Amino acid sequence: MIRFGPAGIPLSCKGRTLRDGIEDVHGLGLNAMEVQMVRVNVFDRFPDEEEVGLTPLQVESDLIMEIVRVKNKKEVRITKPTERIREDDALITLASGLAQNFIELRELGQMGKEMDVQLSMHTPYYMDLASNSELTARCMDNIRWAGIMTDQMDGNMVITHLGLAPDKTKKQAKKNITDNISSIMEWWEENKLKPLLGFETSGRQEVFGSLDEVLEMCDQIKGTVPVINFAHAHARENGSLREPSDFGALLDKVRDYVDGEFYTHFSGVEHEGGNERRITPIKKGDLKFEPLADYLAEENPNITIISSSPLLEHDAMYMKVIYERVLTKRVAKESKAKRPEKDKEEEEEVDYDGLVEEIEGVDESEVPRSRPKAEKKAAPKSSERSKTASKNQTKSNVSAKPTSRPAAAAKKKR
Repeated sequence: MIRFGPAGIPLSCKGRTLRDGIEDVHGLGLNAMEVQMVRVNVFDRFPDEEEVGLTPLQVESDLIMEIVRVKNKKEVRITKPTERIREDDALITLASGLAQNFIELRELGQMGKEMDVQLSMHTPYYMDLASNSELTARCMDNIRWAGIMTDQMDGNMVITHLGLAPDKTKKQAKKNITDNISSIMEWWEENKLKPLLGFETSGRQEVFGSLDEVLEMCDQIKGTVPVINFAHAHARENGSLREPSDFGALLDKVRDYVDGEFYTHFSGVEHEGGNERRITPIKKGDLKFEPLADYLAEENPNITIISSSPLLEHDAMYMKVIYERVLTKRVAKESKAKRPEKDKEEEEEVDYDGLVEEIEGVDESEVPRSRPKAEKKAAPKSSERSKTASKNQTKSNVSAKPTSRPAAAAKKKR
């Protein structure tokens, strides 16, 4: 199945909640939506009396992402939504505008299923998993929290970038990223989260995330998959995606990693020297969707294509329309090629029934149902043509003369 959708709540959506966004995506005829984990604000507080004994999944007032508890004089952070809250705990809550609580997230997931809108989540766009700084710790928290929320929404994927890795420090950056992601995935498995963690290919050379780097990470860490951003891949390779075969070759490289279900991003892009300069609407960049549409119509893969264009849902619908046009032309062409020769010949024959209805004064029963063979007649001599013309002229003149009423009446009596 091929799915199209926007990276975030549609720009045309009057409401700005996830509920409004899912409804709007469905109303536009799209069937995927990537939830954006942006502008995340974190607060901590003590539990209310009525919250003691409940789990974060049951609390209605807040989206509780972690419980901070003191054990053996050490502070422990519990990122497990099924852990029961104690009186002396501290709660870390998330205010992001995504949902009020886990109950609402589950409702949104059910809503997505009913409307056939596949949900996924993208972590904040600026990520640093390489420096092992305080920022790295916050980024790792964001990935874990996105995993919990996506799992509660019954989404299929958490997508993340990996961070900067300049050439001078690339080896150490790669080791730090691998260690940090491995730690996250151990926690992921312990909590039995269902979504996959996807690494998005990057659009700049100094950002860790070339296709080879992403595939190497996926080889080492179970539960992770590559996410192809076509605009980024196009930019890093100096505009390499031109023909349907170019897109096919790129997807073939990741086929074995994704179990036949691709997750991708598409947009226009301006690039220079192997680096993305800016993301653009599809029509304004030199990355065209038509070659990919040709590939999709030919191969019909299971693929989700998220519009990361500034025009979001507009370009998601634009891609869907182009794909449907290409598919319709291909199906019509294949159908015509498969028709028997007999059907093609009949299509070219004259419709005699239609002609009969257009001719006035012709008795339909006298018209043959098969096409009559043409009879060759000798052309009349010039003298005969003159006599025929003279007779016709005479008949014409006679019929033009007025007839007296008695004579006409006599004719009727006879």
